[in-house]
Amino acid sequence: MPKLGLIAGYGELPLAVAEEAQAKGYEVIAVGLEPLADKTLASAVNDMRWINVGKLGDIIGYLKRAGVSEAVMAGKVPKSLLYKSKISPDLRAIKLLFTLKDKSDDSILLAIAKELKKDGITLLNTTDFTSNLLTPEGIITAKGPTENEWNDIAFGWKIAKEIGRLDIGQTVVIKDQAVMAVEAIEGTDEAIRRGGTLAGSGAVVIKVSKPQQDMRFDVPVVGPDTLGSMIAVQARVLAVESQKSILLQKKRIAREADKAGIVIVGIRDEGTS
Repeated sequence: MPKLGLIAGYGELPLAVAEEAQAKGYEVIAVGLEPLADKTLASAVNDMRWINVGKLGDIIGYLKRAGVSEAVMAGKVPKSLLYKSKISPDLRAIKLLFTLKDKSDDSILLAIAKELKKDGITLLNTTDFTSNLLTPEGIITAKGPTENEWNDIAFGWKIAKEIGRLDIGQTVVIKDQAVMAVEAIEGTDEAIRRGGTLAGSGAVVIKVSKPQQDMRFDVPVVGPDTLGSMIAVQARVLAVESQKSILLQKKRIAREADKAGIVIVGIRDEGTS
């Protein structure tokens, strides 16, 4: 049985990856990043070790000793932890941080992938183990956007792609073709709440992959928390890039979105017509 290392951050995605990997015949060896990973993940994998998110040497050492040569990263690791003293970096992590040209998501994650490779561990695409969770193209809820909302999607799509190209974020909040919020270090949910509060109600949320998206990490994910943030600020539409993003609990989200009067649509590339 082949082994798959799972480096697990916050949210439901690590559990979904573990389940699909096991269905494909993998023995899943997980690292639960403290203080982020869900404690219930331990019961869904073959072996697991809890390691502080800053202990890069310990993470790699554990996977290597377990005989792992392929791994996947799943779940959010907020970059804000770097600035809130929530991590205690070990020597290997400190050395990595000093080699970075900047602290953008891409720079950090590419450096981690290179460190794993030094020890014979190849990082695989997250989407290799989430094929059944990729966002489909088309209207996912009972109703679709209005003409004005389609205009907001088209307007916001280009902006979202540009902030992705600049490695700032993946989400924008729009109302009446004006930008209410742009996601940065705070993450999607906080950006939705901030932009939705400024919009009053009826905001349109657009979430896309980066033009240079590396499918090994930071793949856009939409789940119940995203919907909850939209409900809290009475946002109206969620437009997500199809086939390049992950939609967790699709049936549940569609049902709850319909109940809340929220529209969800999957859009391929720049297909906003």
